[in-house]
Amino acid sequence: MNKYLVIGNPIAHSLSPVLHNYWFKKHSFLDSIYEKKEVEKKDLKKIVEQIKNDEIKGVNVTVPFKREIFDFIDSAPHEVQFTKSVNTLVKENNKVVGYNTDQEGFKISLEENDWNFKNKKVFIIGAGGVTPSILSSFIRLGGAEKIYLSNRTRSKAEELKKIWDKALGIYQMKKDTIEILDWEEKSELCDLIINTTSVGLKKDEKLNFDFSDYNNKKEALFYDLIYNPKETNFLKDARKRGNKTMNGKMMFLWQAHLAFKMWTGVSPIIDEEVIKLLD
Repeated sequence: MNKYLVIGNPIAHSLSPVLHNYWFKKHSFLDSIYEKKEVEKKDLKKIVEQIKNDEIKGVNVTVPFKREIFDFIDSAPHEVQFTKSVNTLVKENNKVVGYNTDQEGFKISLEENDWNFKNKKVFIIGAGGVTPSILSSFIRLGGAEKIYLSNRTRSKAEELKKIWDKALGIYQMKKDTIEILDWEEKSELCDLIINTTSVGLKKDEKLNFDFSDYNNKKEALFYDLIYNPKETNFLKDARKRGNKTMNGKMMFLWQAHLAFKMWTGVSPIIDEEVIKLLD
């Protein structure tokens, strides 16, 4: 049996097994199974060794280990070496290679929602494992006029800014494109506000940012990368204010689509039946 995993902590909320096992069945990979496993940081080295030994065929990595896993892999594409954010592990030529499908999944999810990247002001809440991929989407596409970044631990946000400030010249963007804000500090009005944190996975969790300036701002898009639950308090409040809202379902589906193709060579279809699997 070919075994695939998604690892993280917490992991109970993950719907990755539902999706990948559906695709395995649909495409007649009857000898393959996908499971979720809650792990600690000390387990990461062993997971990589299991891939190398063919005990595990492929792994998705979710919070909070997307950066930590980088220290245990053998190689990664240039961009992943730059961001040090990994969400997909693949064995290639007896080496465990770390990829990141989040960036492309995020990009496609916005394009499918008819969202134009150009000349936008963006507010990103959180500086965790997925945030480098989100930043990369805007910086590599030259799509942001301004990016505000806020994290509970300010130093983590500053660390990300330093990394991407080095790349701004390469992508012909202004040096002041990224600005760090203190936690819960207001930014100017933005076109897109993204929650990349895990706040909202639990029913009563809530971000205490003041978004009252966005009342009746119908064009402002509030995007929560969480997809389960499908409407967090972050999105519920935005909907009540009259803002556009979007959860992480389509980003999740597209990043999974890309990982599945890497592992199997098959490009699965994302149709209404697949989308309903996550409801």
